[in-house]
Amino acid sequence: MVQRLAFRLQIAVIATLLATTVGAVPGLSQKLRSADLHRLRSVGDVQYSPDERFVAYTVTSRVHSGRPSSHIWVHDARSGTHRRLVEDPGSGPQWSPDGSWLAYVGSLDDRSGLIVVRPDGSEATFLTPVQDTNHPLPSRGERVTWSPDGSAIAFVSTVPGPEGPDAQGDPVVITRYLYKPTASEGSTRFNDNRRAHIFVVDLDSKNVRQLTRGNHYEHSIDWSPDGQEILFVSNREPDPDRFFNYDIFAVRVAGGEIRRITQTANAEYRPRWSPDGQTIAYQATRRGLTSSETTMEDTHIWLVDADGSNRRELGAGIDNRQGVPAWSRDGRFVYFTVQQRGSVQLHRVDMNGDHATVIDDTGAVGSWSIGGQGSIAYAFHSPTDLAQLYASASDSVQQLTDLNGEVLGGLEVAGMEPLGFVSFDGLEVEAFFTHPIGRQDGTKHPLITMIKGGPHGQRGPRFDHKAQTYAAQGWAVLTVNYRGSTGYGQAFADAIFRDQNGGEAKDVVYGVQAALRRYNWIDRTRLGIEGGSYGGQLTNWIITQTDMFAAAIPIASISNLVSFNYMAYYHDYLAVEFGAYPHQDNLMDLLWERSPLKHVAQVTTPTMLVHGENDNDVPIAEAEQFYIALHDVGVETVMIRYPREGHGVRETGHVVDLIDRSIAWYQMHFGAADESRR
Repeated sequence: MVQRLAFRLQIAVIATLLATTVGAVPGLSQKLRSADLHRLRSVGDVQYSPDERFVAYTVTSRVHSGRPSSHIWVHDARSGTHRRLVEDPGSGPQWSPDGSWLAYVGSLDDRSGLIVVRPDGSEATFLTPVQDTNHPLPSRGERVTWSPDGSAIAFVSTVPGPEGPDAQGDPVVITRYLYKPTASEGSTRFNDNRRAHIFVVDLDSKNVRQLTRGNHYEHSIDWSPDGQEILFVSNREPDPDRFFNYDIFAVRVAGGEIRRITQTANAEYRPRWSPDGQTIAYQATRRGLTSSETTMEDTHIWLVDADGSNRRELGAGIDNRQGVPAWSRDGRFVYFTVQQRGSVQLHRVDMNGDHATVIDDTGAVGSWSIGGQGSIAYAFHSPTDLAQLYASASDSVQQLTDLNGEVLGGLEVAGMEPLGFVSFDGLEVEAFFTHPIGRQDGTKHPLITMIKGGPHGQRGPRFDHKAQTYAAQGWAVLTVNYRGSTGYGQAFADAIFRDQNGGEAKDVVYGVQAALRRYNWIDRTRLGIEGGSYGGQLTNWIITQTDMFAAAIPIASISNLVSFNYMAYYHDYLAVEFGAYPHQDNLMDLLWERSPLKHVAQVTTPTMLVHGENDNDVPIAEAEQFYIALHDVGVETVMIRYPREGHGVRETGHVVDLIDRSIAWYQMHFGAADESRR
């Protein structure tokens, strides 16, 4: 009875704090709020027109409480104007070879599919429906490509597979190994079994014909310069559900004959024809086992002759993860992004492997496109704003959009700086530290450690709405690029092998201790910790190892590595991370030893678990297990379950709600700040 009353009291306190969060810090009205997310916009896809007069780009907005939506805009370089093409959402704009049309996938007059429109927004024409699949297809590339003469468009759509839709039986009969969908597909519980194939639509007649068939999935398409073939990527292993291995193929446009271009043990991604059609650039790994969900190994840029011979690695001289390739219009260079110590740069490499850095500003290059005269249009996510549209030419850079000027112009944006430290075993690790707003001499401030997901990804010096909202509360924020992160070379990414919840967890704790040493104004009694996905897993683990944190918020977190392996929609991730399947080499014992659930008796930190109801990436059972175990131990805990959400929280209303709840949870467990702390 006492526990129930205490729990009800906690909920009442949270409700009160949620209602008063905005007024918690003096002057907060001049600082970023959680609700400002509704007004923030960012640039996504970017495509230069062939003559460089226009830049087509998408703008993602979060005006409504549902999921973000994207619309296509066009910038006219001659007039300097911007216009939204059509009222309905759209994505992935692709220019026709002569620049007279834009093709995209979106909605028009209540129909969804492939659409073409003039650069001035006129003559918007619906060509054909396009249907996707919820089957996991990692690292998909372009789904639309024009014929060289502009008379036809190839696109990727889906048709029913031989199994039929698993979810429509009574009882439901499961036969596939990958029987669950990806984590972001609403409430769909099972694989729809639709197969992705290549189709071609004639622009004048709107006649559609299917080029590829069968039980495989084809995607990441590019039409050859001579018009004869279309490149694509497909997994043609005997058991593709169990063994992930993309290769590159080409299909004849006239007859549908398919030829294989690569046949390797590693994975290839996103092929691109050279302008003369003699060479193909693409991303690939080297190793023979690559996970379908994430990969420890960095992708590099490779070349292969059009006939499949002379395969060679072009990006070998850059020891970091390399992004999608694109050729210069003259075929002399291949451009691609490179992850570099938290930032994302744009590089180019010539055919001899000599490379140069094209854009190396602090922040992250997103989508980018090369113009006919060598100019580059690109989206750039800076430390002070979400991604905006830029153009670079002749050593000059011009910012073309300022979508958030009205929101951020009158607000104070917290400063961020790198924080390097030496971890427990001598390894040099880098973190990024966001300073609290309003700090003065003699004031003390909380620190929130936000752990990134992955594990093979990076966080860096770019604007983060949640971190900035915390900073507006007067809280510092720390994000650690622990071992296993990308952007620091292959050896650093490999350092997590067979060691989940080991060295990388210690890196996070050592990063917090480094921040405490460097910034003596951090209040050691008011430390919070949170993270999503793998960051949630580390949050769960770390609170079993230390009681230094006053409150924790694991989001979409793993608590039991064994159950996670068999319940997630993919089942090869841990096999790559540990070098064996759980039933081999006594790995099951190691996975249980490294599971937070096994060590839950050591937790004392109040914990707010957050999970999406429809998460198939990390099933909600992972939170449910930990929630009950924490209660059994006697730890103060609450579980927040968001309907309609998959892996993580996407709906804007939910994101805002989570930020407010997180602030309230921390405030409740930090306690009221006295004057000496202020």
